[in-house]
Amino acid sequence: MIAALVAGLLAGYGIAMPVGAVATYLVALTARTALKIGACAALGVATADGLYALIAEVGGSALAHTIQPVLVPLRWASALVLVVLAARSAVAAARKYRRRHAPSSADEGVPVSAARAYLGLCGITMMNPLTVIYFVALVLGGQAASAPSRLEQAAFVLAAFAASASWQLLLAGGGALLGRALTGARGQLVTALASSLLITVLAFRLLTSST
Repeated sequence: MIAALVAGLLAGYGIAMPVGAVATYLVALTARTALKIGACAALGVATADGLYALIAEVGGSALAHTIQPVLVPLRWASALVLVVLAARSAVAAARKYRRRHAPSSADEGVPVSAARAYLGLCGITMMNPLTVIYFVALVLGGQAASAPSRLEQAAFVLAAFAASASWQLLLAGGGALLGRALTGARGQLVTALASSLLITVLAFRLLTSST
């Protein structure tokens, strides 16, 4: 049981800690909104990691064989979503900057709700095929030594979710601090444009990286 918990924690941190496009967007989203929104988005990312850990535990080698034919389309879909996300963020930031001297009105754009942030980040993370391949490789390697019990499988999945959630919430907390520091209109514009550029670069790197 302890071994399964440790393995799950290491697996969760292993997939969560590399700061990529999703993590960059998570920090930027929290900086532009509120810690509550960022925390819900962080839990959306962790939910996707936990679901993939569960799928890998249940599906095993059959899952790895099934996903192989759709690996390239999933990679392109994920990159496309990230590029669209970056473009919309940049356009919204530019419009907000141009309206900085206009009087406040009710037409401020559609606010990001906690549920929308959760579902959006969960969906984006679920579209990354590298996550499921990562967990399948870990699970198959562990099962080569000994077949885990149902309880050990549950412990692995819950630990992976907890590790991913703790890291994503740490990123969200950093985003909230950044948001309090960058309160000026120019600072918000620069941050949004830099984040959009980085997300776009990472999306193109996703397409060119080896599987």
